[in-house]
Amino acid sequence: MSLFDLSGKVAIITGSSRGIGKAIAERMAEHGAKVVISSRKAGPCEEVAAALNAKHGEGTAIAVPANIASKEELQNLVDETRKAFGRVDICVCNAASNPYYGPLAGISDDQFRKILDNNIISNHWLIGMVAPEMRARRDGSIIIVSSIGGLRGNAIIGAYNISKAADFQLARNLAHEFGPDNVRVNCIAPGLIKTDFAKALWDNPETLKRSTAGTPLRRIGEPDEIAGAAVYLASQAGSFMTGQALVVDGGATI
Repeated sequence: MSLFDLSGKVAIITGSSRGIGKAIAERMAEHGAKVVISSRKAGPCEEVAAALNAKHGEGTAIAVPANIASKEELQNLVDETRKAFGRVDICVCNAASNPYYGPLAGISDDQFRKILDNNIISNHWLIGMVAPEMRARRDGSIIIVSSIGGLRGNAIIGAYNISKAADFQLARNLAHEFGPDNVRVNCIAPGLIKTDFAKALWDNPETLKRSTAGTPLRRIGEPDEIAGAAVYLASQAGSFMTGQALVVDGGATI
């Protein structure tokens, strides 16, 4: 058996209609997992699920739209997953928000709360919904897609970075709580990746040049370059890793 085999596993991946989440879903399906595609809008989710079913066989993927700001919609996501596949083995908290670019002095209370609610509290909600069955089975992998922003300061995306730093601590705390039941909790910390979500940081050639000047690989990453880290953390290959932040950033933080 391959160390990276996910056959028989069921994965919920939030924010998986595009970008990093979509790449993770595609690679997990490729390695044998059943995947649940979820984001706010039904149409894009259904398109991704249909493409995966066409490629890997009907029943590989389902689409369950959910707004991570709604506890009820997240519970429905989990309920529909169990209805379709009977279980949840892997949970990837990938969806996030960043409605504000600028110094912290200018952020509104509502914007700050939205960032903290969507990037921290929603992860706490979803993990709380899937963890009990994982702990009962003594098997499970929870992955939070954080950011290298949580490792350093920034004058433009400070609130976002604060939320991502909190995700690292969320993973560490939950790793302590769930570890005795063989449920692992880890973060992936991507550097700058070419996604629509991060477009403000790479779309302008001058901004891109500044962003990559100090990066050893001299470029930004592609979504698929994060997907392998998620497969590793979800599979037997990552069975002794918990509470960690796996940095995948082209060397930017060194």
